Amino acid sequence: MRSPRAASALPGRTLLVLAGLVLVGVASVLVALVSGEMRIAPVAVIGALSGTLSGIESDVIRHLRLPRAVAVFVCGGLLAMAGALMQVLLRNPLADPYVLGISGGAAVGALAAMMFGLAPWLVDASAFAGALAAMLLVFGLAHGDGSWTQTRLLLTGVIVAAGCGAVITLMLSLAPDTRLRSMLFWLMGDASGASNPWPAAVALLTGLIVVLPFARDLNVLARGEATALSLGVRVQRLRYVLYVVASLLTAVAVTLIGSVGFVGLVVPHLVRFVIGNDQRLLLPAAMLAGGTLLTLADTAARTVIAPTQLPVGVLTALIGVPVFLFLLSRTRKVG
Repeated sequence: MRSPRAASALPGRTLLVLAGLVLVGVASVLVALVSGEMRIAPVAVIGALSGTLSGIESDVIRHLRLPRAVAVFVCGGLLAMAGALMQVLLRNPLADPYVLGISGGAAVGALAAMMFGLAPWLVDASAFAGALAAMLLVFGLAHGDGSWTQTRLLLTGVIVAAGCGAVITLMLSLAPDTRLRSMLFWLMGDASGASNPWPAAVALLTGLIVVLPFARDLNVLARGEATALSLGVRVQRLRYVLYVVASLLTAVAVTLIGSVGFVGLVVPHLVRFVIGNDQRLLLPAAMLAGGTLLTLADTAARTVIAPTQLPVGVLTALIGVPVFLFLLSRTRKVG
């Protein structure tokens, strides 16, 4: 049994972990800014960001690397936080941001825009519209006559995702060869076109502000619906909030850089393994850890075989599979 002193020491340890994640996140962005085909010294990065440095190095930092680094960090935070919320909503440790078909809807919208050769901003708008359409479709079908269970929501999402997958396959088979590569890169995650990540950063902070007041209720809901109801938690309202927030976070992430797998699945488990399951701390920690992981993965994707760039989703899968298997083996040993 844990002593009172150990229990009181836990928050301090957790806050230390959060502070460490902030520092590691800042370091990952700095690594992204200095790394690339053109090596730039950290001093030059500081000068470019402060406005005291001009020239080609400043242009590369401010107009190419900084928007991309912010975009991938924000996307990682969005996916990790959405995954943590989905796992509570569905009470399923294998739930991730894409399980309810949001990514499939976004992909249908984005690939359709690419097939017709629309402008990049229209591709983003189509992706977001497709994600919202999938969210509303799943919500409407799962809600039905008013009864809404985790199983019904999950099954509805799986069916919608399967339908979107079929449409995506059809579009890829009909797409011209000149546009097929960009479509495939979008499906595997491509941050090269992310030029304005700041609205997504606002969405990330807004999502965190919205869900943190519900963190105590999330802790209770994670123990079961009956327990939550007995303790006065408004379960139905909480489910609506979780579904809408997690879906919107996923929609913004997918619109920003395309589909990136495993971040929303692995990061919440990894953070939970380190600091526990208190949602007041898990959600911001997952956000920071997800951003750091995706930033480092994207840096590796564009530098490992430079000047050729790899889809960042490929690297997250290569990282995520062994990490998840390791966490699964540790959980079995503990159990």
